[in-house]
Amino acid sequence: MLNRVVITGMGAVTPIGNDVESFWQGLVSGKCGVGPITKFDASEFKVSVAAEVKDFDPSKYMDKGELRKYDVFCQYALAAAAQAVESSGIQGTLPGEDIGVYFGSGIGGIGTFEEQQKLMLEKGPRRVSPFFIPALIINMAGGLIAIKHHFQGAAVSSVTACATGNNAIGEAYRSIKHGYLSAALAGGAEAAIVPLGLAGFSNMKALSTTDDPSYACVPFDARRNGFVMGEGAGALMLEEYEHAKSRGATIYGEICGYGVTCDAHHITAPDPEGNGGARALKLAYDEAGGCEAPHKLYINAHGTSTPLNDACETMAIKKGLGEDAARACMISSTKSMTGHMLGAAGAVEAIACVLALKERLVPPTIGYQEPDPACDLDYVPNSARRADIQLALSASLGFGGHNAYLAFRRI
Repeated sequence: MLNRVVITGMGAVTPIGNDVESFWQGLVSGKCGVGPITKFDASEFKVSVAAEVKDFDPSKYMDKGELRKYDVFCQYALAAAAQAVESSGIQGTLPGEDIGVYFGSGIGGIGTFEEQQKLMLEKGPRRVSPFFIPALIINMAGGLIAIKHHFQGAAVSSVTACATGNNAIGEAYRSIKHGYLSAALAGGAEAAIVPLGLAGFSNMKALSTTDDPSYACVPFDARRNGFVMGEGAGALMLEEYEHAKSRGATIYGEICGYGVTCDAHHITAPDPEGNGGARALKLAYDEAGGCEAPHKLYINAHGTSTPLNDACETMAIKKGLGEDAARACMISSTKSMTGHMLGAAGAVEAIACVLALKERLVPPTIGYQEPDPACDLDYVPNSARRADIQLALSASLGFGGHNAYLAFRRI
């Protein structure tokens, strides 16, 4: 017998707010989280803007002794996870071995890598921190979350570039659906706005070179010329429905579908025909049982503001749903506000989908001005829209050809 899986807690650290409430208010008000880079001197770079987390206070979630051991991506992860666990009220309701952690990152501790490499070159290998490796490795975010909350079930870290968050949530969903766990904390974190990260993405010509933050990230717009780096973390507490119901938990929504495929096409470019994305969409949509009317469907698009992605994703949506349904549904890219949070993107966008269903309010794609003939669907431009949506799909597409879709319903 297959279990239903619901969301009972959420947490977020983002460029537009460091908790779920401020994140959501930022989305529906069209707040732009993009601005000039302040974390380091970017004057020699081709790129001058990013979507940085602002006013984050890690001392709310960990003590000073922990801070010097943890890379920033782990700090973001611990903060989002703490919010999700607290809002879920799950502590003490299940044995620790029945709760898992599925938490990943696209890049992990690149800031720590950069710092320690510089230290070694300048002062020698004996000065490299003994905490270097634990701070660097991607699985440590999930490991620290498990240690902090004493979750002793499966602890698995997805690493699928920009699809990481969706894969983490999807695999956690399957572990509960098929009875391996009763609950799981799932999500992703990223903190790659450092000189080495910016140089790498910039030199592969993936990033926007637009200096004006108001239109540096314009998904589906004809002016788009690259993505804007974001950072932060998102976490969701997934739980078996009957257990959540029996303990009187607040249920924010239900996860009801997961589709995962690979383009097997190119290391960075998407399949130009959109076939892999279309199959992932259809797998999630069909597992969810579809939607009674296409105008009641919302898709939170991957929508990176790169020329190739947005055109290929539009094509994939048409193939996955059919042309008429694709034109009737609502699509938006919340990356227009948060930038591209890489391994954390899928997690915060899942939260956006859950709250869009709950509040019956679709967040917009801000900065949209110039239509592109290759992107000719309804992208909910510039203002949030009231709508009685019944199903929300969240898309994440990663370098390497990774495609992952999640489906959510109200409950």
